[in-house]
Amino acid sequence: MPLGPGSFPDLATRILTGTAVAVVGLTAVWAGYPWFTLLVAAIVGGLVWELSRMLGAEPRIGLGLAGLGGAMLLVAKLLPTGLGLPLLFVTGLAGLSLLSRNRTLFLVITTLITLAAFGLVTHRDAFGVTWMLWLVLVVAVTDIGGYFAGRIFGGPKFWPRVSPKKTWSGTVAGWIAAGLVGWAFMAVTGMGVALIGISVALSMASQMGDIAESAVKRRAGVKDSSGLLPGHGGLWDRFDGMLGASLLLLVVEGLTEFPVVAG
Repeated sequence: MPLGPGSFPDLATRILTGTAVAVVGLTAVWAGYPWFTLLVAAIVGGLVWELSRMLGAEPRIGLGLAGLGGAMLLVAKLLPTGLGLPLLFVTGLAGLSLLSRNRTLFLVITTLITLAAFGLVTHRDAFGVTWMLWLVLVVAVTDIGGYFAGRIFGGPKFWPRVSPKKTWSGTVAGWIAAGLVGWAFMAVTGMGVALIGISVALSMASQMGDIAESAVKRRAGVKDSSGLLPGHGGLWDRFDGMLGASLLLLVVEGLTEFPVVAG
């Protein structure tokens, strides 16, 4: 596929916005608690607002649900894990009463967002900066590798009805890139080879998060979740992959002795 001036029409804007997001995010990752938790709670509020907006909620209801979502995550983090878990379901359940339509979809997606966010802050607190950076890199290279490979190589579409721009070449490139990140961290930290497989699986989960968001946007009839991030769309357009990967990582950490040791 020949490349021309229009092959990457939004690249400069994407890079600028992505750099700003990365600086804020990595600073919070390095700082740890409470700054990282506060940032994630703010993102949860933004995600809930975007979702409620797409699903037709009144503005005041959307803002109320957004504030509730962020607050419930903060309180759940302050409480012992067992006591805090019920709070992660409160925002989704509140939507059942407050929304006039798309209630079930709001319930499911909001609950998954909140669980993923809780898993993210727990992962940072439990495993530190190194393994948080590993997760961020796995998601980032999945997105970046898919973006460039898809535009350079093109080819068959992955699921054109839901995500018309996603190609098989970009999808597989994301897996390969994530596997290389896993290999690099395995070499540096001395962890077991299973880390490569986990990295690829998280890449797949990241792509599933992207596809899930595309499906919701198609149902809502919108191109972007919002216009908060120039070149990327909204918060959900930027963090859909991280949400998918974080959900799977919750399962991985429950089923394995993570980080996986060599041997």
